[in-house]
Amino acid sequence: MFTLGLAGLITRRNLIFTLMSVEIMLNASGLAFIAAGSRWGQPDGQIMFLFILTMAAAEVAIGLAFVLLFHRKQSELDVDAASELRG
Repeated sequence: MFTLGLAGLITRRNLIFTLMSVEIMLNASGLAFIAAGSRWGQPDGQIMFLFILTMAAAEVAIGLAFVLLFHRKQSELDVDAASELRG
């Protein structure tokens, strides 16, 4: 699942798909923490998953705000067009 998100992050040029790929990667790492915590019988994996969920929610809020602002200025969501945002 992490590889799928990484492949989407590398191949896609749309900002929405890039954001979704990062979310897939975060969920894959959270799943790995849950599995490891369950394997060794420690609650650390669940605590890390809660941290990852919190971080993902903040990342989505900031990312979607950036995408909306970028779409208003450029009227497209191509990652290559973001290089024109420099001063």
